Amino acid sequence: MNIILSIGILIFTGYILGELVSKIKLPKISGYILAGVLLNPDLSGIMSSSFVEHTDPLLTIALSFITFSIGGSLSAAQLRKTGGKLLTLTLLESLFAFVLVFALVFLSLRFFLPLFHSVNISLAVSLVLASLAAPTDPSATLAVIHEYKARGAVSSTMLEIAAFDDLVGIMIYTLVTAFAVFFVGQGEPDIGKVILQLLTNMGGALAIGAMLGWGFGWIVRLFPRQPEGTLIVLTFGLVSLSYGISEYFGFESLLATMALGAVVTNWNPIADEIFKLIERYTDELIFVIFFTLSGLHLQLASLGGSALLIGIYILARGMGKFAGIYAGTLFFRMDRKVTRYTAGGLLPQGGIVIGLALLLTNEPAFADTGSTIMGIVIGAALIHEIIGPIASRMSLKRAGEIKEKS
Repeated sequence: MNIILSIGILIFTGYILGELVSKIKLPKISGYILAGVLLNPDLSGIMSSSFVEHTDPLLTIALSFITFSIGGSLSAAQLRKTGGKLLTLTLLESLFAFVLVFALVFLSLRFFLPLFHSVNISLAVSLVLASLAAPTDPSATLAVIHEYKARGAVSSTMLEIAAFDDLVGIMIYTLVTAFAVFFVGQGEPDIGKVILQLLTNMGGALAIGAMLGWGFGWIVRLFPRQPEGTLIVLTFGLVSLSYGISEYFGFESLLATMALGAVVTNWNPIADEIFKLIERYTDELIFVIFFTLSGLHLQLASLGGSALLIGIYILARGMGKFAGIYAGTLFFRMDRKVTRYTAGGLLPQGGIVIGLALLLTNEPAFADTGSTIMGIVIGAALIHEIIGPIASRMSLKRAGEIKEKS
C-alpha cells in the first residue's frame, strides 16, 4: 500500500470513529485513538510496519502545533495572578505521583514480582518509572477542552498545570536517571554536569521559541492586515522552524514550540486572531492525525508480560495526581470545583513520556532493564490515552464547564 493511500485511510478512519464515539457522548479523540489501534500492524495488519516507521515527521508536525497552542494558553496576566499557585500545584501533584509510583513499584518488585535479583536494580527501575509518572499529555486535555468549548477555572487550571507538567517532568527525569545509573553500578552521578546539561537544553529551547515569537510579532506589525491564509502559512512555518532549529542543536524541541506559543499570545498584537484561526481551520485535522497516529504507534504486545506492573503504575500515578492536587488546592483555599475535578484532566500520558523512555533504551547502563521499562511505559500510555480523555470530559462535565452538543 502506498504512503498517500495509507494517510488517506488513516485520516478517514480516524474521522469516522471520532464522529461515532461522539454519538455516545465520548470525546472524539477516544475514537481517533481507537482508529489507530484498529489499524495497528500488531492487531489488524491493515497498515504496514514500514508505514508506521515513516510517520514520525507527520507526528512531529502535529505535536508541534499542539504544544504551540498549549503555550498560547499561558497568558502573562493570568500567570501573574495564579502563577505561584499553579507551580506549587504542579510540583505537588508531580512529586506525589513520583513518591507513590516509586514506593508501590519497588515493593512489588521486591516482594510480589521479583523480576530482578538485585535490590539496586529494583531501586533503579523503580526510580526511573517514578520519574516518568510526573508528565501529563497536555494534547489530550487540550483536545477535549477545544471539542467541548470548555471555559472556567477547572479547564484553565487543567491546561496550565498540564503545560508546566512537562517542564517539571523533564527536570525530575533528568536528575533521577543520573542517580539510577549509580544504582546499576555505572559510577558516581555527576550532578553538576547533569544540571548544566538540563539548563542548557531547556534554556536553549526556550530562547529559540522566544526569539521566533518576538520575530513573529514584528512581522505582523510591519505587514499588518494579512489575509487568513497567509497567517496560517506564517504560523506553520514558524512552528516548524522552532521545532527544527531546537532539534538541530539538541535542545528540548517541544519546549521551543510551547515558548513560541506563549510569546505569541502575550506579545503579538493579533494573537487572538492567530489562535482562533488555528482552532477553526486546523485543530480538527491536527487532532485526527496526531491521536490516530498515536494509536498506530502503540506496541500492543507490550501489554502482555508486564500487565500487573502496568496496573500498579497507573493506579499509583492516578492516586498521586489526585492527592497532590487535593492537598495543594486545600492549602491555597481554591475553588472547591478545582479541588475535586482538576486531577481528572491530568491522567492522559503519551508522547513525551514514550520519548524519554526511548532515550533510556540507548543508555548502556539500562541494556538489561530498558525493555522492561519500555514495556510498562508503552502499556500504561495505551491505557492512559484511552481513559484519560474520558476522565477529562467527566471532570469538566461535573464542574459544569462543558457545553453538551445537541
